[in-house]
Amino acid sequence: MVQFLPLQKEHIEKAVALMTDFYAIDHYPIDPVVSAKNFDYFIDHPELGNAFLITYEQQIVGYIILAKMFSFEFGGTIAFFDELYIDSSMRGKGLGKKAVAFVQEYAKKEGLKVLYLEVEPHNMSAQELYKKMNFQMHHRHLMIHKNQ
Repeated sequence: MVQFLPLQKEHIEKAVALMTDFYAIDHYPIDPVVSAKNFDYFIDHPELGNAFLITYEQQIVGYIILAKMFSFEFGGTIAFFDELYIDSSMRGKGLGKKAVAFVQEYAKKEGLKVLYLEVEPHNMSAQELYKKMNFQMHHRHLMIHKNQ
């Protein structure tokens, strides 16, 4: 049985371990100490969004992060579906589909106007999952500016 539970502080270490595995896929840098502090801060400031653990048969197997923001274009609060990760040993069990459905239902219940997400161009399986779950490719390109 799959469950989606709000991330509690006692599970931050496990969430960081999963995040480390996730970031390793595409060789993204990660500082576990900073990530743990970020989770701690995020939990203490629910207005910023929500983090959830994904459990399967009472084992923590993944996590979800939703970051909230206000959009004039969409007329209210929206969310950036920032991260969804499921341990590689648990893939193929339909957990990704259930996780996306959970996020969509949660967003609807919370009155979020839009869910944005980004996906790596090479991650075709994720792209197909999101398309099947009614996400659409957006005509705009994501750009970033990092303050140094």
